[in-house]
Amino acid sequence: MTKRMGALLLTLLLTVSLALTACSSKQEPKEALKTAAANASKLTSYEMSSNFTINELSYKPADESQQDPTMTQFMSMLKDAQFNVTGVYQSEPMQTEMTVSLELKGDMGMTFTIPMVMTAEKLYVKVPSIPFFPIPETVVGKFLELDLKELAEQEGTEWNPDAMDAAKTQKLSNEVMDAVLSEYDQDKFFKNVDVKDAQLPEGVDAKQVVQFSVNNDNVKEAITVLVTKAMPKVLDILSKEEYRDMLQMDQADIDQAKEDLNITEADQAEMSKDLDQLKDILTINKFNIDFALDKQDFPVYQKIAADLLIKPVDTKDEVKLAFTGSNTYTKINEKAAFKINIPTGENVITMEEFEELMNASYGY
Repeated sequence: MTKRMGALLLTLLLTVSLALTACSSKQEPKEALKTAAANASKLTSYEMSSNFTINELSYKPADESQQDPTMTQFMSMLKDAQFNVTGVYQSEPMQTEMTVSLELKGDMGMTFTIPMVMTAEKLYVKVPSIPFFPIPETVVGKFLELDLKELAEQEGTEWNPDAMDAAKTQKLSNEVMDAVLSEYDQDKFFKNVDVKDAQLPEGVDAKQVVQFSVNNDNVKEAITVLVTKAMPKVLDILSKEEYRDMLQMDQADIDQAKEDLNITEADQAEMSKDLDQLKDILTINKFNIDFALDKQDFPVYQKIAADLLIKPVDTKDEVKLAFTGSNTYTKINEKAAFKINIPTGENVITMEEFEELMNASYGY
């Protein structure tokens, strides 16, 4: 009986220990995002899928007779417009391929799809067939080769391979994210969302979902924190030599930006007054950013959802804007499976050849 009771107690202790371990793996929201940002620098390869959709875009003047048909048509074309990107990335040797597509709806609906491949020194862009913009058939479907070093020289700037260094870029992103997040109050801006309620896409296996949210009640504080606390820290990060060189930024410009943010008490009072009036102009029905972390605390999914109403005080016009955007990362740190690969041979055309063929087609 004693042995059986001991075995039962041991089993119970192990069960409780495992349960506690599982619970403790879910971090506080802000801490979880910092961990995810740090882990992002460990991504050596992945497949990604991004989407940005304009769900609502409309303009209603206070005086209906002032409605501009051209503006109405333009907004109608942009409503439900989708911008999609799918791709594969690896860090060593650096290679990224992606397919970018833009789909416009309405009477002037059209779709553009542009595959491209990037290495440390070259960018290859597949020439698309674009309606209303004739491109010679001898060019359509070929990859336009762009030498990034030559482009930099033509623009009168020094070639900077660090700008293509994904590891440095990710390190900068991590530091900026950490600096910004640390300034926001966790209870006011962050919360954990139950994974089953997060509406994650199929195939995303998340351990934790954190949501950053701005609404009518905290938008004033959100902007104030960004301008007075977060941005000065971001500029301090950009002042570091490694990032300044990578971005080819001048220290004098950074110093001037810091000086512009160094506002007086009178300036802060004026900004506070302006932000108090913001509630009469901007209605935030929704502004959420969700971050999903997997079991290794990698950031595997992000989604932004916004629904805004803008009513300028001086005109009483109304602008409605709603959009969603998402990034999904899969096959993290697995062997990259490229689908396009680096173009070669007859599939490649130089910029000089492209210009010659375009000029010939227009009779120049």
